Amino acid sequence: MDMDDDACYRALTTRDARFDGRLFVGVKTTGIYCRPICPARTPKRENVRFYPSAAAAQGAGFRPCLRCRPETSPDLAAWRGASNTVARALSLIEGGALDDDDVDGLAERLGVGERQLRRLFRKHLGASPIAVAQTRRVLLAKQLIHETRLPMAEVAMASGFGSVRRFNETFQQLYDRPPIALRRLGGPETPTAAGEAVHLTLPYQPPYDWDALLAFLALRAIPGVERVAAGRYERSLAIGFAVGVIRVEPATKARLAVSVRFPKISALPAIIARVRRVFDLAADPVAISTHLAKDPALAPMVAAHPGLRVPGAWDGFELAIRAILGQQITVVAARGLAARLVAAHGEALPTEMASEGLSHVFPSARRLVGVDFAALGMPRSRAAALAAMTAAVVADPNIFGARRSLDDAIGALKALPGIGEWTAQYIAMRELREPDAFPAADIGLMRALADASGRRPSPAELSTRAEAWRPWRAYAALHLWSSETPKAGAQIKETEDDRHAA
Repeated sequence: MDMDDDACYRALTTRDARFDGRLFVGVKTTGIYCRPICPARTPKRENVRFYPSAAAAQGAGFRPCLRCRPETSPDLAAWRGASNTVARALSLIEGGALDDDDVDGLAERLGVGERQLRRLFRKHLGASPIAVAQTRRVLLAKQLIHETRLPMAEVAMASGFGSVRRFNETFQQLYDRPPIALRRLGGPETPTAAGEAVHLTLPYQPPYDWDALLAFLALRAIPGVERVAAGRYERSLAIGFAVGVIRVEPATKARLAVSVRFPKISALPAIIARVRRVFDLAADPVAISTHLAKDPALAPMVAAHPGLRVPGAWDGFELAIRAILGQQITVVAARGLAARLVAAHGEALPTEMASEGLSHVFPSARRLVGVDFAALGMPRSRAAALAAMTAAVVADPNIFGARRSLDDAIGALKALPGIGEWTAQYIAMRELREPDAFPAADIGLMRALADASGRRPSPAELSTRAEAWRPWRAYAALHLWSSETPKAGAQIKETEDDRHAA
């Protein structure tokens, strides 16, 4: 956003919630930085400075406010405008890219130079990639201190600190007090036991169409792996060789409540990153809706579903396998094939984690090497595509990583076995979190824009019309899909390109 100081100060004086997550306020007289909705007394204009990110404020020497808690503000950093490279880098950082690598490695994954990446971060976020990663770590730790009774050693591990000593030093330096002094919950510290859940909340910028997102996930939920019931979503997941389960449901004050049961507390940042990705918590719904509503055909759809999100994917390999399984058949039939695959080859959940509807983890690529996919009941050509995809992911586990641009991503995906244009765009939309991905040849999209006579636009015509929806064509696609009845939506199939590819 345009960091005009006068406009920012007006947002601060009016406590305008629309700016929460878009700017942070450093107060020179106290050395504290706040959210624009902080209930504290408004400081004088000459005593404040404005920053585009929490990392920038922290890098300027300000410490987080204990009253408005910047760690609970919606994370809209990737939506500040302009740089797709920064957005992709933020996604990788959130997933732990700088935990085991440096900025050079991050830049290489993005296809840019290290100096260029640093310049882009300074321009759009006011901080370096390392500062952003460190600030995320500190704010997650502070949230866990406030919202859980985990021992400080487990908080340090769960927030990505390499050692308890480093954790204590960081908090003493930043807050001038030990981390235990920030704990608000009473009672003794409670270490996580086997099968015990960690509970926390994740913020988002309202509005949020939870019902539409849950309906999308429910239609595709694989029995044994996912369960949607009573307005909440549950699933099993694996990170490395460890397995666990999560539950996500709406909470108060524009947040989602997340419960995580996982044997390795150090995996918590990666799990949170996946939850944020799947439930699209970094989206700026007001900006997206305002832009898409300029199209007269989309306007009523946008009005019917304010805050519609693009559901993400838990794992690129799982999404690719599910997409190939679904070629030439309905979503419901594809879900049945996926259930058979899981029952035959998925890893069983430990007894203490299994529950009604959750019994297995989706099989990894290594677990599926050598499997006869045709035995599941599908054409041999599609079985061969599944086997080839499995081999490709075993050979390169980072095959679904971020690319320099959407076009680069689509090109790389289409080079994979069994992946045509539709599936490549679909994977880019859900796994790579490309907000401008758009499967123009999708039957459902063309059907949603049919004219009064029933004539549907061709893929080329739809692509031309969708140019006006950039850079949020993926959200336009979700609105078009959501405009159909559930029955019609369940019948969406892959396109001819994918049939030939499979």
